[in-house]
Amino acid sequence: MQTRTLGRTGRDVSVVGLGCWQLGADWGEVAEDDALAVLAAAADAGVTFFDTADVYGDGRSETLIGRFLRERPAGADRITVATKMGRRADPHVAGAYTLDAFRAWTDRSRANLGVDTLDLVQLHCPPSEVLDRDATYDALDTLVDEGRVAAYGVSVETVDEALAAIARPHVATIQIILNAFRRKPLERVLPAAAEAGVGIIARVPLASGLLSGKYDEHTEFAATDHRSFNRHGEAFDVGETFSGVPFEVGVAAAREVAALTPAGATTAQLALRWIVDQPGVSTVIPGARNAEQARGNADAARIPSLDDWTLDRFREIYDERIRPHVHDRW
Repeated sequence: MQTRTLGRTGRDVSVVGLGCWQLGADWGEVAEDDALAVLAAAADAGVTFFDTADVYGDGRSETLIGRFLRERPAGADRITVATKMGRRADPHVAGAYTLDAFRAWTDRSRANLGVDTLDLVQLHCPPSEVLDRDATYDALDTLVDEGRVAAYGVSVETVDEALAAIARPHVATIQIILNAFRRKPLERVLPAAAEAGVGIIARVPLASGLLSGKYDEHTEFAATDHRSFNRHGEAFDVGETFSGVPFEVGVAAAREVAALTPAGATTAQLALRWIVDQPGVSTVIPGARNAEQARGNADAARIPSLDDWTLDRFREIYDERIRPHVHDRW
């Protein structure tokens, strides 16, 4: 497994990480044993970066990761765990992002994960106003000074939010939606992050499964799955579900992507390799509901870099089918 330095954290992490939203909630039921098997399969495949959040299953995802690391101490020190905070605020408004709240949220995450110091904490898609305030970064610096966190970053929805955070001197990482159906960050965010030494964590890499090539127009999802209940942004930003692409549009475009899949690889691995090949990406964080998916995602790192013809086809598919639906929205 290839590794890259994760921005200003200074930590080396696997180019393919593991997104742990599925292990908490909003993707249908994932049994505890299956969740632990996902973590084990990923670690066995060389994954050394787990990404979670305090609201994934109201702490379930964090707790399961903490249990896994305690029960499997060999190699646990090589795994970097990033969590997020802020979405526990109710209402979710800029005024909720205070130092006292940061302390409470990180204390809860430290308890869930069973650690004294969080490797990396990220603001979890906060209101844009939060990213413009000096007080926000002063509070985050205080968390570092107090030993609650080793480093901090920001998970964002928009390019403008990412650029605002990159400009701050102690922001270590930016987490942003980046995949073959969400290419806008390539234009300004990745170059700015590379120049500043900020790491890029690419989330929603398979466009909520669209880029696995397994869905058709008749695919249905469980009522507890955000791909059912958030298609129009009913619960949170619609860009988090199918990357904001209308489902039928995404299915059709994914068929064209699937046609590019090389022998010996899956369409999901092809889509992940496309992200790994983008200059400035530190790690990509596909999720998994079972051990087989976790192993398959990790194997994307072993696919050769994509050739120019394939990269051109990815660009054409985006421009012809996807761009009008997403490019100017985020």
